[in-house]
Amino acid sequence: MLNALVSLALLSSAPIDIRDFGAVGDASTICTKSIQLAVDKAAASGSGVVLIPAGHYLSGTIHLKSHVEIRLDKDAVLLGSPRRHDYDHGVWYSLLMAADVKDIAVTGSGVVDGQGALVAQDVLRLVSIGELKIPPKGWRPSEVDRPEIIEFTRCHGVRVEGVTLKNSTCWVQTYRNCSELTIKGIHVDSKTYWNNDGIDVVDCQRVVISDCDIDSNDDGICLKSVGPKDACEDIVVKNCRVRSSASAIKFGTTSGGGFRRILVRGIQIRNTFRSAVALESVDGGDLEDVLVENIRAVHTGNAFFIRLGHRNTKVPPGRVRHVVLRDFDVEVPAGRPDFGYPFHGPQFSEPHNLAPASIVGHSQAPIEDVTLENIRIRFAGGGTQAIAHVPTTRLGSVPERPTDYPEFTMFGELPAWGLYVRHVKDIKFSGLSFTLEASDYRPSVVVDDVSGIRVSGLSVSGKETRPTVIVRQSSRVRFGAGIQVQRVD
Repeated sequence: MLNALVSLALLSSAPIDIRDFGAVGDASTICTKSIQLAVDKAAASGSGVVLIPAGHYLSGTIHLKSHVEIRLDKDAVLLGSPRRHDYDHGVWYSLLMAADVKDIAVTGSGVVDGQGALVAQDVLRLVSIGELKIPPKGWRPSEVDRPEIIEFTRCHGVRVEGVTLKNSTCWVQTYRNCSELTIKGIHVDSKTYWNNDGIDVVDCQRVVISDCDIDSNDDGICLKSVGPKDACEDIVVKNCRVRSSASAIKFGTTSGGGFRRILVRGIQIRNTFRSAVALESVDGGDLEDVLVENIRAVHTGNAFFIRLGHRNTKVPPGRVRHVVLRDFDVEVPAGRPDFGYPFHGPQFSEPHNLAPASIVGHSQAPIEDVTLENIRIRFAGGGTQAIAHVPTTRLGSVPERPTDYPEFTMFGELPAWGLYVRHVKDIKFSGLSFTLEASDYRPSVVVDDVSGIRVSGLSVSGKETRPTVIVRQSSRVRFGAGIQVQRVD
């Protein structure tokens, strides 16, 4: 309702054309001052629409003001300057920036092009002359030295709709501590440099992300939480299409506060190197009351990964609880699923066969209350002991690694090909269907240190036809008929 009222207010007056303030759409004249004057004029009038008409307008940082909408006409392109020095610094550098304002919007059918490859060249030039430095133990310029396209911080009433955002040198767009945020019908195409997350939502409340197309050279749609007293809360992500060289839908890695009351629904995923869905809390935050449903993923490295770790040892482990995954249809192929990206995801540090879906808690803080319903996963299979081997008689040999960066490959080889569960309390499986296209030396499911597990409707087809579950003796489990269970020490 708030965003609708804002839109009506902005429509009440004629748009302010940036050309009236001297902007020239020739792709070479720097228009930063002209566009900023138009924004300031709209703000001084109480509200207004700043129109970017057809043409290519080159600019450094533009600061949005309260009650102002930037609207890009068809065939309008806002070009980010190739010079890093043309960008102002907020939390990071950015082309479109706002802080502590309300009722702002970026809309239209035009394009915002960060010209990331050119900006990256300039950043590397600054490194070569000693003005910038590669971080210790790093191998690329820091994210804080590379401009984003959008950075909105502590803003209330934000709408980003219809536009195309492309070619960032870092995360494409970041919303930090914002509320009443709507992102609808945008297209993201950013593969020109590292860390090109499609959408990052950090400690925001009351957010709706819908009907977006994301093609990003890093995580697709990512929720993060920094401050221990902050959180991502009351968020809906629905009806989006994602291609990612990392994970398509991700909570974390930064997870100091928490993720609460989150709905993810109707996501189509393709060519994703890591997880289709990754839910991670490793910095002390609580991840709870999360529903992820109606997920379709082809060519992804991992169906889902739920992790409670303890990377930030200065605080106790957080909690992961009340999580439902429902109606998944996922294909995990052989080979790299992120073909076609100019910057591939990093090589894995340890040899392993195709990884199963996994739910892994902390030995002193189990994940609680997880439900899996109607999950269908097709695995290419082909796992052999010649690549890696974890005997199911030695489940304790799987490393814990509580302080490591969370990733579905973080434990190396896992002893199951379909699903691996460890350190979990109260979990329910219903309607799980796994298909194995080539033989694998491992069983379909391994359960280790789990209490209160209920399984019904587990089916396996393809090269393995009998659902086999390996259970560590300490686990307390209950299975339906037709499931072969083997207990090990």
